[in-house]
Amino acid sequence: MIEPVIRQQYDQMSAIYDQRWSQYISNTLNFLKAWAELAPTEKVLDVACGTGEFEQLILTEHSEQNMVGVDISEKMLAIAQQKLQAYPNVTLSLASAEHLPFADQSFDVIVSASAFHYFENPAIALAEMKRVLKPNGKIMILDWCKDYLLCRICDLILKVTDPAHQQCYTQAELHGFLKALGFDITRATKVRFGLVWGMMVATASPKLN
Repeated sequence: MIEPVIRQQYDQMSAIYDQRWSQYISNTLNFLKAWAELAPTEKVLDVACGTGEFEQLILTEHSEQNMVGVDISEKMLAIAQQKLQAYPNVTLSLASAEHLPFADQSFDVIVSASAFHYFENPAIALAEMKRVLKPNGKIMILDWCKDYLLCRICDLILKVTDPAHQQCYTQAELHGFLKALGFDITRATKVRFGLVWGMMVATASPKLN
């Protein structure tokens, strides 16, 4: 099981995470914020929320947004808690993407940024997200995209050097996971941030019966 390895790695880097990856975090999460176009009344779940940067971005504009963040790193969540302590409408939980501690159909929107390549069982994680998503809700996945050459090179290197890394996927593979679980993809694109970071994002909703 890979989750203890990921947890240990992110617990160890938690104190320097925001500073070390500041440009990447700013670029990707501001992009996701604009892409998501959240309505202030929507209840949002952030899977692998890390230090709560996405929550902070949203709440700066919509302080009443109902947001829930989950992560498997207790120390990353502790930092998020410090940032977000002024917002009683935010809940943070220590939890795995494969075992979300919420009732069925609890959320209007689910987002996950820069975490999909860590999921040991992506289909199980997506199935859990679908379970806690309302029938008319939407899920948004933002992650590294293996369609880009440098991402393929990084993927090969990290498989050897980083025990927490699982694998990157192409856009077609991500869409395949979503469609196999009964999602309709309503919007998708690929985007590059600088020379290295080739990303993909997809918005999907459960198929209507």
